[in-house]
Amino acid sequence: MTKLTINKYAAKKIVQGIAVLDARDFPGNTYSEGFAELYFDHQLLSQAYFSRQNKGIGWAVKSIDFIQLLTDAKNKRQSYAQDTATTAYRVFNQDGDGFGGMSIDIYEDYALFSWYNAFIYTLKNEILTAFQIVFPEILGAYEKVRFESKLPISSHIYGKMAPEKFIILENGVKYQVFLNDGLMTGIFLDQHEVRGTLLEHLAAGKDILNLFSYTAAFSVAAAMGGAKSTTSVDLAKRSRELSEAHFKVNGLALDAHKFHIMDVFEYAKYAARKKLSFDLIVIDPPSFARNKKMTFSVAKDYHQLIADALPILNRHGKIIASTNHARLSRADFLDELKKGFGTQKFDVIETFDLAADFANNLSDPECDYLKVFVLEVK
Repeated sequence: MTKLTINKYAAKKIVQGIAVLDARDFPGNTYSEGFAELYFDHQLLSQAYFSRQNKGIGWAVKSIDFIQLLTDAKNKRQSYAQDTATTAYRVFNQDGDGFGGMSIDIYEDYALFSWYNAFIYTLKNEILTAFQIVFPEILGAYEKVRFESKLPISSHIYGKMAPEKFIILENGVKYQVFLNDGLMTGIFLDQHEVRGTLLEHLAAGKDILNLFSYTAAFSVAAAMGGAKSTTSVDLAKRSRELSEAHFKVNGLALDAHKFHIMDVFEYAKYAARKKLSFDLIVIDPPSFARNKKMTFSVAKDYHQLIADALPILNRHGKIIASTNHARLSRADFLDELKKGFGTQKFDVIETFDLAADFANNLSDPECDYLKVFVLEVK
């Protein structure tokens, strides 16, 4: 294994527990792709590997013993494995489980691996061998290649093939998922606690608007939680078909549940013209988006989504404001929300971040990327 002496800036971050390696701390490209031992002042600080990805140039790692890493990750999630009402969850979450660059999700009897850089992909066979030792109960596995390459972005990689579409449970609610169709699966698992709150108490008897709805998982949870109606809005044409599938597998009639395929940024104006209003509005946009008229950034433009939502929100209504922008701090996100409310007073009644299955590196605030505020207008 390559031995590399690092500078004080890189050393300080590693001592603090930050696992991602920053190119700015390695001037002159003094590294090569692959494993390395990182030294400072003649002391070994950490094992690591180098490989460029969307986030950094590599990772300091807890261990390179994949059987031990996977065993520890599995043990931490025994409560999820034993929960018959939830059959999809994350079982390995990058540096939160000691090895950045890969994540593993369980969907019923199948596993889904996500690879985030080229070097970890070269370790795939070693990791899959370890995984099958630690998780013999898993029948088959798929992968998503989430770095730039000529590889297929989605593939079956071992064992039994899953049905093209099948049902998982989350908090007792059914969702239709697919493991080998592009990078998506039909549901974002990191939002399961927010959906649980809609199911348990937030949605009952209310008219719900779900913006940037994707497959309308928030809407389904709300409907199963007794919502009077739901309206789901997304630009993707395929979202209607996928959304309706979630409703149908739960035996929900579609009479009170509407789907709009349109520019989400224009929906508030449309609703105002139609004199529509809602008791609860879910806003969960991508971190960045672009249409013919504008470029949207959560960090700079989220306030406008709030401002646009207020005129169609009923008195004492609530907004679930969510973002997965890793580099936007919780405090800065709340400031952006306050900007949107202007002089309108509101209370923060609940907050959410990543659930326990999405174990994160507590030393690195960017790892806890999910930030959700439930806001009630006074």
